[in-house]
Amino acid sequence: MATLFTRIIDGEIPGRFVWADDVAVAFTTIAPITDGHTLVVPRAEIVQLTDAPDDVLAHLMTVAATIGRAQQAAWDAPRAALLVAGFEVPHLHLHVLPAWDEASLSFANARSDVPAGDLDAAAERVRAALGDAGHGAHVPAGLGSPAL
Repeated sequence: MATLFTRIIDGEIPGRFVWADDVAVAFTTIAPITDGHTLVVPRAEIVQLTDAPDDVLAHLMTVAATIGRAQQAAWDAPRAALLVAGFEVPHLHLHVLPAWDEASLSFANARSDVPAGDLDAAAERVRAALGDAGHGAHVPAGLGSPAL
């Protein structure tokens, strides 16, 4: 059975995509810890970090760093943070988010009541910053599509 993230990647469930390539996609989460909180997900259904081949891990980290730099630019954040937990969905994913301090990097701070328009706006800020940084080839044509 396909994971929740595979269903998002396949377009069965809507997603706010900010990145897509042959190996990975990235979309903003519906429960952000900070604005712009993005998930970097391999297209392949890999359950957890330690199951991923080294080349996939290296690619995911490169994409996460690229998105982190875009988030820092978009929100004028001093850091981009990376969290890897993976308990809520059995499909490897990296949480990348603009960060101002370590205290705010807790899933207990995730907000589930953010209006859809605000989630859309945050995703557009990430997409615009990626485009401004020269990564437009990997920014999908629309928020709801991982296809390039």
